[in-house]
Amino acid sequence: MKTAILAAFFFLLAGAIHAQGFKLGVKAGANISGMSGLSFKEGFKFGYHAGVVSEIMFTKKIGIQPEFLFSENRLRTGNDFSNIYTQALPNITNIKLTYLAIPVLFNYKPIKLISVQMGPQFGILLNQTKSLASNAGEAFKARDFSLLTGLQINLPIVRVYGRYAIGLSNLNDIDNQDKWKSTALQVGVVLAL
Repeated sequence: MKTAILAAFFFLLAGAIHAQGFKLGVKAGANISGMSGLSFKEGFKFGYHAGVVSEIMFTKKIGIQPEFLFSENRLRTGNDFSNIYTQALPNITNIKLTYLAIPVLFNYKPIKLISVQMGPQFGILLNQTKSLASNAGEAFKARDFSLLTGLQINLPIVRVYGRYAIGLSNLNDIDNQDKWKSTALQVGVVLAL
């Protein structure tokens, strides 16, 4: 509830900055996600993200781009996962995590067509795989902090982007035997309203 109120306040505040250049849009795309640590297989699995985005430009070249996204990350456990967590998590191979992700990106436009983006992303875990939750309670920490960097191509109505997210938080909420850190490649489109 606090997040929804904060989101509404932020978008109202952004509307007040309209004189400098405020745009609003919806976005959707793919998450190609993975998890570092001995417990997970190397490689990536496909998920999705979708939500709203705003762009607040302070000058023609510099601004910020806050977003509110629902984001699904899929993971596959490795052989070591069963060896390390036999008691807590028996027979778990596929994991799905759903987050409310809130990135706030610094936007730099060297030319009108391209935006270079970089900034933090705060993720709030909304749910995790049902079998995982029933076997281990909350195996993953409820908060994730990441850094994002990427490029966006700014066409008149559609924007196409690619970005890389690297997790800074240890998401392992079971013990300290293994550090779990998220990684993701995100690609997608923004439709301007």
